Amino acid sequence: MTKNPWWAPFVLSRIIEPLMRSLRIQTPELAGMKAGDRALDVCCGTGALALHYARKGIFAAGIDQDPRVIQVAEKKRRKQGLMNVSFQVTSAQNLPFEDNFFDYASISMSLHENERADRDIIISEMKRVVKEGGGLVFIDYKVPFPPIPSSYTSKVVELIAGGEHNRYFKDYIKQGGLDELLKKNHLHAEKRGELGPLWIIKTPNT
Repeated sequence: MTKNPWWAPFVLSRIIEPLMRSLRIQTPELAGMKAGDRALDVCCGTGALALHYARKGIFAAGIDQDPRVIQVAEKKRRKQGLMNVSFQVTSAQNLPFEDNFFDYASISMSLHENERADRDIIISEMKRVVKEGGGLVFIDYKVPFPPIPSSYTSKVVELIAGGEHNRYFKDYIKQGGLDELLKKNHLHAEKRGELGPLWIIKTPNT
């Protein structure tokens, strides 16, 4: 997995989270989540999606390998007084949860940040910790990119990120994006939402 740059906590919290607000609001409804469900957000960053789950009455957990972003997420949790969400530092490739523990697992804008083999491992771990018949939610770039201004902006942002990040992004595009990843991992899209160059896809865990 790519290592977050030093500025990641600030950019995630102040720039990315506001831009993703619309998709974040769509996610629980599109996935069919309800109060009392248990949901995991993988590669949760500064915690916006997991916190949104919690405000909906969902028992939520967020994991990320970067202790700095988890620290920000935990600070937000305390400020909002939410007791039904927790955060921990751990790898998405080795989730510290029992099989079939969650009703749902989501991952947002992170699969394209990983090399090809690791994407499959992460999806496999998500499948493992979600109950059979539960839901898996993937938010990431559409491939091919739609011919709209925000697509070009996204490509510029990924280019600026540089290094491994940009290399993995290019390979994600070459691989065919979410549709090909789901097919490779024997999953099929049940519901789709979209915002500009991004997909939100819910698939049953079968």
